[in-house]
Amino acid sequence: MKVLTMSESRANYAATLDAVINDQEEVLITRPGGEGVVMVSQREYESMRETLYLMASPANRRRLSEAVARLEAGGGTVRELVDEDPAS
Repeated sequence: MKVLTMSESRANYAATLDAVINDQEEVLITRPGGEGVVMVSQREYESMRETLYLMASPANRRRLSEAVARLEAGGGTVRELVDEDPAS
């Protein structure tokens, strides 16, 4: 994770935003005498929120873990995607 001071982040704001968005780089911005802030892209933030939501339920977390284990053990079925919208 890239670490910048507040002053460094201000001086290189556009480049920092580009790195976060284009390179999926997380940036920690430190503050003198205060808690730092981590900058992530909106896409990464939404992905983290979705993961937290899905893992919040112990039953759902267990089902997801079991499904991943089955896939990693060679289980699962390959299926064709079906377009349910005939206009497409």
